[in-house]
Amino acid sequence: MRTVGVEEELLLIDRNSGEPRALSSAVLARAARNTAESPDTEKHDSDYREPEDEAFERELHGQQLEFATQPRDSMDSLAEEVVRWRADAARHAGDVGAAVAALATSPLPVSPSVNTGSRFQWMEEQFGLTTQEQLTCGCHVHVSVESDEEGVAVIDRIRPWLPVLVALSANSPFWQGHDSLYSSYRSQVWGRWPMAGPTEIFGSAERYEEEVRDLVDTGVLRDRGMIYFDARLSHRYPTVEIRVADVCLEASSTVLVAALARGLVETASREWRAGRPPAPHSTGLLRLAAWRAGRSGLDGPLLHPLTMRPATGHEVLQALIDHLRDALEDSGDLDLVRATTADLLKHGNGARVQRDLLDRTGSLSAVVAECVRRTQAT
Repeated sequence: MRTVGVEEELLLIDRNSGEPRALSSAVLARAARNTAESPDTEKHDSDYREPEDEAFERELHGQQLEFATQPRDSMDSLAEEVVRWRADAARHAGDVGAAVAALATSPLPVSPSVNTGSRFQWMEEQFGLTTQEQLTCGCHVHVSVESDEEGVAVIDRIRPWLPVLVALSANSPFWQGHDSLYSSYRSQVWGRWPMAGPTEIFGSAERYEEEVRDLVDTGVLRDRGMIYFDARLSHRYPTVEIRVADVCLEASSTVLVAALARGLVETASREWRAGRPPAPHSTGLLRLAAWRAGRSGLDGPLLHPLTMRPATGHEVLQALIDHLRDALEDSGDLDLVRATTADLLKHGNGARVQRDLLDRTGSLSAVVAECVRRTQAT
């Protein structure tokens, strides 16, 4: 069974106003202190984590907090960990007078604050306003692979299906206090990075590594950690890292993205081993599919991954499930995927939820307050 790990980025929010606050250093210090102060008698408690296992990390902006789960082979255990880390994030933020929200962009106006540190400062100097405006929160999924060769074969074959993950995870309709008219405006902001987006078909791990070396050798990128492909070989773990999704408002949607990501990797690996070539869609078509997914979410037309022609969100989600059926059955995830996608189609993703909240309340602050609550709901 392939293991799956999730990285989620959360917004740090003022509990009263709903505006993002640059408190990541204070929250991380509080998290480290709480972990260090845990008495030895708690070491057998299932919620106890050693300091070196602390999952919270700084991100580019002070208004962000990231956590990473352990690799899991069960979606139930992954769900438990996502819920637990979200609750811990909320507790640590509460200790310094803040809250956390699983929002991919801030509904309220914000002046992002780039964190200190040589890497972040280098990025700000190199990319200017693009760096300053990157206060966006994503969800990255790591799925284990046996080799770089398998990983690149997977990357080549999952390309047309990744926009579907953008559509179902879309959770960023608002930007600087205005409706962007996108479901995932985060995906548009993220696309400003020159090293982000869909890739060509590599064909081999050797060709992939050659491309990475060439990009880094331009001097535009600091190192290979700044390879922001939609899907890439992790430079730290033996995984394919899928990087297209918004952070999801509901933890159940995060688990859905993880289950689909594992299904995509397993299905692509089977296709590779059976000698089936990747779909020959151009990067131009893939960019249009990604744009369409970010614009529409699940509430408008998408491009069908097989034909690259317009289709409804329901049709595209069904096509994805059909494509992954064997892998999802073998992993035991098929029922979970069916139930969660049906719920998404009925009740909406984060983008629809946020817009519905604004329609009912007329207040973006009220939208944020409800999203804070939903972030911690189980």
